[in-house]
Amino acid sequence: MATQLSVVAAAPAKSASRINVDPREGLTSDEAGARLKTSGPNTMPDTSVHPFRVALLKFWAPVPWMLEGAIVLELVLGKYVEAAIIAFLLVFNAALGLFQESRAQATLTALKSRLALNASVRRDGIWKTLPAAELVPGDLVKLSLGAVVAADVMLTSGEILLDQSMLTGESVPIEAGTGVLTYAGALVRRGEAEAEVTATGTHTKFGRTAELIRTAHVVSSQQKAVLRVVCNLAAFNGVVIVLLVGYALHLKMPMAEIIPLVLTAVLASIPVALPATFTLASALSARALARLGVLPTRLSAVDEAASMAVLCADKTGTLTQNALTVTAVRPMSGFDEANVLALAALASSDGGQDPVDEAIRAAAAGKAVSDTPKLVKFAAFDPAKKMSEATVTDHAGSQKRIVKGAFAVIVDLVKSSPDATNTAKELEDNGFRVLAVAIGVPTAMKLAGLIALSDPPRKESAALIAELLGLGVRTVMVTGDASATAAIVAKAVGLVGAICPPGPIPDDVRPEQFSVYAGVLPEDKYKLVRIFQKNGHTVGMCGDGVNDAPALRQAQIGIAVSTATDVAKSAAGMVLTQPGLAGIVAAVKEGRMTFQRILSYTLNSITKKTVQALFLAIGLVMTGHAILTPLLMVLIMITGDFLGMSLTTDNVRPSPAPNAWRISDLTIAGVIMGIGELVFCVSILAFGIHRMGFGIGALQTLAFIAIVFGNQATTYTNRERRHLWASRPSYWLIVSSLADLLIASTLAVGGIAMTALPVLMVAGTLATAIVFALLLDLAKVPVFHRLGIT
Repeated sequence: MATQLSVVAAAPAKSASRINVDPREGLTSDEAGARLKTSGPNTMPDTSVHPFRVALLKFWAPVPWMLEGAIVLELVLGKYVEAAIIAFLLVFNAALGLFQESRAQATLTALKSRLALNASVRRDGIWKTLPAAELVPGDLVKLSLGAVVAADVMLTSGEILLDQSMLTGESVPIEAGTGVLTYAGALVRRGEAEAEVTATGTHTKFGRTAELIRTAHVVSSQQKAVLRVVCNLAAFNGVVIVLLVGYALHLKMPMAEIIPLVLTAVLASIPVALPATFTLASALSARALARLGVLPTRLSAVDEAASMAVLCADKTGTLTQNALTVTAVRPMSGFDEANVLALAALASSDGGQDPVDEAIRAAAAGKAVSDTPKLVKFAAFDPAKKMSEATVTDHAGSQKRIVKGAFAVIVDLVKSSPDATNTAKELEDNGFRVLAVAIGVPTAMKLAGLIALSDPPRKESAALIAELLGLGVRTVMVTGDASATAAIVAKAVGLVGAICPPGPIPDDVRPEQFSVYAGVLPEDKYKLVRIFQKNGHTVGMCGDGVNDAPALRQAQIGIAVSTATDVAKSAAGMVLTQPGLAGIVAAVKEGRMTFQRILSYTLNSITKKTVQALFLAIGLVMTGHAILTPLLMVLIMITGDFLGMSLTTDNVRPSPAPNAWRISDLTIAGVIMGIGELVFCVSILAFGIHRMGFGIGALQTLAFIAIVFGNQATTYTNRERRHLWASRPSYWLIVSSLADLLIASTLAVGGIAMTALPVLMVAGTLATAIVFALLLDLAKVPVFHRLGIT
């Protein structure tokens, strides 16, 4: 448990590596070399992926495959300009996608840096300073003040104060003596000891944490959404292409016309800018979050924040301040709080690293006492006696003894009353760490009072949890600390609910079953996150230590607080740069706005690709020719898909509840909106055939502007879940729309890369598109409401 309260009791661990090792001599250099070959170096393996390979992987996915196939077809047809344009789109997508690189290697690098670089080792009978990487099981090492434990070890002699908070979540350092096991990464806060190495490298508790981080992986909901949308569009358009080819053969069209028709249909089915739009939307939101003190380390974390339904929060350093403070003072008869604190401060080290002594001296400084005894001699905390003491002289010149330590020890030195025992039990039951202070001559000590210490919750924790609950996010505490302490903190921050019983976490546990999971190891946190994910929840994990890193990596959104270790920050998807947890709420709200923007673009893509494929088929039936050429389709891709990325800047409202990608409902809505646009496009084409008597060249131009103008109309109906005039579009969306309309109109009127159309025909089509948008909007509202698109 804690400093000055109890000493860690542990049965001496038996180590196979200790056989035939002389504790006076240590290992020989030859034996150490042989063991190094067997156990490997005391480091984490390098699993980094070559940057060139990472870049190549960006060209190995459904959307790149479709673009690469289109490039090959263009080259076969000798359409080198079109092939070059599509290749540029392909490279653009890949370059933007590199922003979403994995941080697993950065995490392992941080873990390596935390291991001690050197260690004092007994080899060949003498103490040597060797690189920590050369340690092997069975080595005898010396641990001293300020050192980082370089491997898992068992103490063989001496007493030290160990800070393992970043490994176990315990906020108070522990006293460790002979027979106690400690882990790589722990910090020696006081004392000196000798120890035997029991495990090194990836076999250490620290190393297993590193391995969990390396293997922890979850496919983001973004990746799943992109894949499902692409697969749905590919399947739908594949059927359309087969029908197109079949009908073309029925018409006995020459292969010189069928191949360009197939290529146009393939291009029409590719949501070329969809992955890039996901990345751009997340990148813009990441910049907005950075201004609010939140730094995303993975862009996908921005989108995951929108879907987060459960937040697993570590206690120490996350919900609490990770700093011991005096919570309560219970003076005995004849003393007051100020007296008790003053006496305790005299029996506390000044300027040391003991957090208990620091907390007591800080509390005493705030309550001055006029008749404080004068310190004569101070004896630091003795793990064997479980107390510290001081010799003082009072104002009358009499010499007295002050002792401070665990209540069970101090009570044996004084005449204690049942009231004192009951008070100590009450404080301990409330999760506090209790010290007793006594004063007097050695033969007649008197209990002065009790001091309760705790790691207090952050002031904003309760408000944060309440606000998250209002946003539909349930918070559960996951801590390595004891159940009693965790329960007190949970109550203080508003986590009302059951505490998970001790033992293995059930495989079918649900977030609403328990509010607190106490006494858990890093593996348990990691397991709990995976269980929640398996049950269909998008999980967030908030923590600050090495013990949180595997769960931070596994969670869809891992959040490291500002005081977190480099390991935790590297494993997390987001890092809070400001003290406190307000950044989590900001991330949720910003993530949900990002989701709405991406949802609008995805809905737009489904609408456009549905229209373009079906319009090609119907146009072939109406004219007997392909109504769009590959070049016209490439122009539509550039003006429509890429200028449409301006939706990533649109003005939107955050969702009131966690978002989820319901691709089936989204596809239905997109197809319905697409059929509406298809009616518009077919009507314009029919007008050109029957009223204007256009030839195939002019009809192809007319089909081009019909699709461009129709796409703009559905962009504005799709972007707003209510009527299209319910919110103002962003500046960049308006600018991109004007640019799209201007480019298409100029090309059509000027006859650039297509047959020219009369100005009145282009203007009339645009006016008709505006009327179409208003009519389609009336039908959209009930459709979106029925499908739950909000």
